Amino acid sequence: MRALLVVNPKATTTSERSRDVLVRALRTEIDLRVEVTRRRGHGADLARQAVAQGLDVVVALGGDGTVNEVVNGLLYAGNDGKGRAGGKDDTAARGGSSSRSSTADKSSSRGASLPALAVVPGGSTNVFARALGLPRDVVEATGAILEAMDNGRTRSVGLGKADGRYFTFCAGLGLDAEVVRKVERARLRGKVSTPGLYIRSTVTQFFLETERRVPLITLERPGEDPEIDLATVVVQNTAPWTYIGNRPVNACPDASFDSGLDLLAMRALHVPATALAVTKILTGSRPKPHGRQMMTLHDLSAFTLSSARPLAFQVDGDYLGERTKVAFTALPDAVRVFC
Repeated sequence: MRALLVVNPKATTTSERSRDVLVRALRTEIDLRVEVTRRRGHGADLARQAVAQGLDVVVALGGDGTVNEVVNGLLYAGNDGKGRAGGKDDTAARGGSSSRSSTADKSSSRGASLPALAVVPGGSTNVFARALGLPRDVVEATGAILEAMDNGRTRSVGLGKADGRYFTFCAGLGLDAEVVRKVERARLRGKVSTPGLYIRSTVTQFFLETERRVPLITLERPGEDPEIDLATVVVQNTAPWTYIGNRPVNACPDASFDSGLDLLAMRALHVPATALAVTKILTGSRPKPHGRQMMTLHDLSAFTLSSARPLAFQVDGDYLGERTKVAFTALPDAVRVFC
């Protein structure tokens, strides 16, 4: 088995020594080449090269940003190279219908022909790896991946696509993306990504910076009337949405790699309604979070979010700037993962 290991040298929870242990362990079982990401988009470029070279597996060592780049490189290469991931390696600053669509992106039908993906969690949150059930410890995760490789055990995972960017676990337009932007700017100033940083950023953003008076977002789905006057929207490809330390945060607890996309929209960002939503999300209330100011939808194949003015946009915790319109598509069985 020929493999490429894509290493983020600034992964926050790994050391050079642990990376060396990982490399030695993998090389006992597979023919491994190691590449270190050096710039924005490098992880995607390396994954595209792995497809062109006919490798069997690409292993991503890093956080969710590294995984996102590798996935985009794999899928775009498998889609005849059309488009670019356009994303950033997380070594750098990060500055419908309920049925499956018959016209889903053709990359989803090519997942079986692409190199398989393996993920060794090395970031601060590692939502995708944890959603797959992988251990958080690098050594234990490596052991689990090697066992899966020995047994030929892979799982087909569905992805989401937002305009030209694939995502593994979440996307958002509005408040959550504004928080991601604020955290990234703090990291540029040397702050460490911690649960406390996210909580402080969320509180400051909500009370002091977000425009909460006028909801600006419209949701459009094929065959359905538009949903207008939405204040912020979270999109999930799996559950949880994210983690605060060890606590899963579930805006859409029914989201799954095996179904379409789920979303939670807030119709207003008034303090009482938002506090109620946050409480339900953090406590993992069942049934899924609901209320007069909340709208949840499950297993969507395609939809579009548009805004009266540009709003912050993020995928997989990576801030991608401001958008006035984003088209979302669910891609079943898009990639094979050793786990």
